[in-house]
Amino acid sequence: MTTDAHKDKNQAEHDEPFRLFGEWLEEAGKSEPNDPNATSLATVDGDGMPNVRMVLLKGFDERGFAFYTNLESAKGREIVGSMKAAMCFHWKSLRRQVRVRGPVEQVSDEEADSYFASRPRGSRIGAWASKQSRPLESRYALEKAVAEYTAKFAVGEIPRPEYWSGFRIMPESIEFWQDRQFRLHDRIIFQRESGGAWTKTRFYP
Repeated sequence: MTTDAHKDKNQAEHDEPFRLFGEWLEEAGKSEPNDPNATSLATVDGDGMPNVRMVLLKGFDERGFAFYTNLESAKGREIVGSMKAAMCFHWKSLRRQVRVRGPVEQVSDEEADSYFASRPRGSRIGAWASKQSRPLESRYALEKAVAEYTAKFAVGEIPRPEYWSGFRIMPESIEFWQDRQFRLHDRIIFQRESGGAWTKTRFYP
């Protein structure tokens, strides 16, 4: 089977997007040098100005795509303000892209606690020490805060801050893009219907 034929089969045999995404993410894990789960996250502020940054996908299932952050950060405030967001995964080594967009929900406390507990101890200290997205007077001030929280939580478990949690994009559409010669790329878009079923449509590149 040719490479292009394999690509066609890879997309055409799926009637829902999550299994296909899982296969693509697994393949990216074998070829991407760093963070195959990295994704650009787009939000909109209160003035309607778009904002984008890279985050790490920390889980996905049929409910959607989950990531974690400081709720008081710029992205946290912007998401809470609209409860809508979009993601774009780009795996250059595979010449593939996946776009996700839809409404957002906050993950449960149990999910947030579980993921927070799985993080390296230094990252958990950092979540307490960093007033994310707010002015920092000096690097020393951050290092001092890290030292203070390291001493505070020297023994035992580090609790999750109330202002630290996660969000889940519940996609209304997921687009799979595959590079092809002469810019005649493959674009297949899955769109969720009101009953929860997915429709699949091929689009011109």
